[in-house]
Amino acid sequence: MVAKTVPKEDLKKILAAGIRVPDHGALNPWRIKVITGEKMKFIDEEIILSEFKKENLDANETQLATESKRLQRASVVIAVLSTPIKHSKIPEWEMILSSGAVCMNLLSCAQSLGYASQWLTEWYAYNNKMLEYLGGRKNLDKISGFIYIGHKTEEPNERRRPDPEKIISYL
Repeated sequence: MVAKTVPKEDLKKILAAGIRVPDHGALNPWRIKVITGEKMKFIDEEIILSEFKKENLDANETQLATESKRLQRASVVIAVLSTPIKHSKIPEWEMILSSGAVCMNLLSCAQSLGYASQWLTEWYAYNNKMLEYLGGRKNLDKISGFIYIGHKTEEPNERRRPDPEKIISYL
């Protein structure tokens, strides 16, 4: 993945596809934060690297270099937060699933437009400082994922997939 600019028109398409998900009650129980430019560098250095150092006092230079440029690998990173709402008829589980669907739609759309893209969580998706920086409520909201979007340097290798015979059955 190379961090070259993603045209605004493509980003708008990706975001529009991202929010077109099942959402019982039209509650929009998720929030999207688009991270670009200098904000990527700021988050890498002031949140990711800073928090990594606190938890990894014996980290070596290679590890610190990796953590200092996590987001900057991509052209744009889209953070998706699951933000469930108390509702008498709609289960929280459906709201969480809807947030995951946002992530999958963002990823699928970016890939269909020819971009290199990944849905990652990594350790910092579970970090309270990151959650709060993105506007999430501690002990209520969760980061569903970070969608990294960039340009391909080569075609990705296919990952090992499950044997359909072992996981699919017909009733």
